[in-house]
Amino acid sequence: MTEGLDLQKEEVEVAISVRFGDTDPYGVIYFVSYFRYCHHGIEEFLRHHGLAPHKYFRNQAEDFGLPIVSATCEFLRPVKYGDELRLFVSVLEIKNKSLKFAFRFQVNGREGTVARGEATMVAIGADWRARTLPDSLLKAVSVAAR
Repeated sequence: MTEGLDLQKEEVEVAISVRFGDTDPYGVIYFVSYFRYCHHGIEEFLRHHGLAPHKYFRNQAEDFGLPIVSATCEFLRPVKYGDELRLFVSVLEIKNKSLKFAFRFQVNGREGTVARGEATMVAIGADWRARTLPDSLLKAVSVAAR
């Protein structure tokens, strides 16, 4: 895989209902909830491409894992309890040892993006050192990036 290949082709859409426990005392989404939604989005992205997330986040049989090493989120407009979100997930960048995902949030029935973010996952071995991404994962995300 080309080091630092920039992408952002296919988006996988994930529906999210904002629950009471996702909000702060004012009924607005608490910032941590967005990161949980993003992780959920990665799981659904993998499923959409025929991959079982539990076999990639921590795979003891093949001695690798995919921890998130960097995550950002910009909160552009408030979202409240009861709102229905649409999360759009795409692969932003593929490197030999890491993947960067992009996230875009919209509220059903409203125009515009309410939040956006990125998350980088690095493949690590049992020794906690970076290693190349599994071939099956590279193949699936490369197809998504076309």
